[in-house]
Amino acid sequence: MLFKSLEFKNVVGQKVKVIEIPLLEEGSTYTFMIQVRLQNFISTLYLETKPSKCYSFKEYLKRVMKWPDYEALFSVPELKNNA
Repeated sequence: MLFKSLEFKNVVGQKVKVIEIPLLEEGSTYTFMIQVRLQNFISTLYLETKPSKCYSFKEYLKRVMKWPDYEALFSVPELKNNA
């Protein structure tokens, strides 16, 4: 799975970096859910006055998503014949 990172300035003007944002294929069943969660996560970070410099979106998803959905999203498919 490929990951993105995002860097922005919050209300106070401090740089905040969000790492490990999953890059999903078009038509994935999790696309809408990830977009909504990312928007919600960034809006809470934007309004925070004393943020850390770096946040992991993957760790945030681990806390807020149901475990079967999290596993299905980040599961690595096994390759056939070690290819």
